[in-house]
Amino acid sequence: MNRRLFLAALTAFAAPAMAGWVRKSPLGNPCKPGLPDDDEVRALLARTWEGLDPTRVWDVHAHLTGVGDGGKGVWISPEMETWRHPTMRARRDFLLNASCADAAPGAVDAAYVAHLARLMGDHPAGAKILLFAFDHYHGDDKLPQPRNSTFFIHNDYARDVARAHPDRFEWAASIHPYRDDCVPALETAAAAGARAVKWLPTGQNIDPASPRCDNFYAALARLDLPLIVHVGAEATVKARHEEFGNPLRLRRALDARVRVVAAHCASHGQDRDERGRKVPSFDLFTRLMCMPEYAGRLFGDISAMTQNNRSAQMQTVLARNEWHGRLLNGSDYPLPGARPLISLRKLAHDDLLDPALIAPLDRLRNHNALLFDLALKRHLAWEGKRLPASVFQTRDFFRIA
Repeated sequence: MNRRLFLAALTAFAAPAMAGWVRKSPLGNPCKPGLPDDDEVRALLARTWEGLDPTRVWDVHAHLTGVGDGGKGVWISPEMETWRHPTMRARRDFLLNASCADAAPGAVDAAYVAHLARLMGDHPAGAKILLFAFDHYHGDDKLPQPRNSTFFIHNDYARDVARAHPDRFEWAASIHPYRDDCVPALETAAAAGARAVKWLPTGQNIDPASPRCDNFYAALARLDLPLIVHVGAEATVKARHEEFGNPLRLRRALDARVRVVAAHCASHGQDRDERGRKVPSFDLFTRLMCMPEYAGRLFGDISAMTQNNRSAQMQTVLARNEWHGRLLNGSDYPLPGARPLISLRKLAHDDLLDPALIAPLDRLRNHNALLFDLALKRHLAWEGKRLPASVFQTRDFFRIA
């Protein structure tokens, strides 16, 4: 038997046994229903919401995904469906477990949305979450290339999910700027209620510094829609163009008067500065934040910054009081439900978290990953400094009266 046939046979044999493997492991999200009947957790949540107006609390960074079994605009790469590509398949399984959609074979897309709605239902009335569409990787010929894409979430799907839950969901479009129809597509999305546009340049083949983006930037500025851009290294989506994640490449959009949100504050990875030296991406983000001409245009979201590979930069974010008015909270859902990514003990060891909060936060995480993420960030501190309420009360950033 040749190697390909052997792997195919092994995959066919092993796949049923591997079903649900993440949840059954100590690393899995147990996806417990409701909120814990626990005085410590109740007290934690009361402190979390103290001083916040829930009607102004929007989580600005959350992903829609699934496996495409709903037939409504969700697609994932076939590489994520087979153990012939073990890294991609493991990513898929961890993401689905993190979102508690892995227990619904044949109805994963619907289960993903239903569980997300349940998590938001545990929030006070008025709190919302911004759900991202995700455009295909496009070639320089302007055409989509599914073979180079990790997943695809149609704008219409994100719109329809948000419309089905208007009290809890908002949505952001994803439009590749090399498309011939990028400006009409942006205008259509804005008219349909899109609050922002999301890009992941390294995984979509978007060079934010290219003149090919100029027409799109002009339309964003005219419509006053913010652009949320992943900067720094990327670990979930196949990153074929690492250089496009350099924060310095955002200057073209900023100079075009676009409001730009640097996702994760570029808190992971390295990029080259003007002299060609490799430096932490976060240092380049810091440089841009210190440029007075970009005040009011450059912002950072703190999604994923409690993860093990980013938490060191959280100390700087907490310490820089002058940044706090330009920071927006996002969860990077479903990643807060992926238990290996966030170590509460590490955060406590790094003097960012009171060790007494580890146990109640961990119990909350088993029930509601979104509230866990919010509560954790509300209780972070570095040398006595905490994130103010404005970081979490993000609704007004989207020009909602």
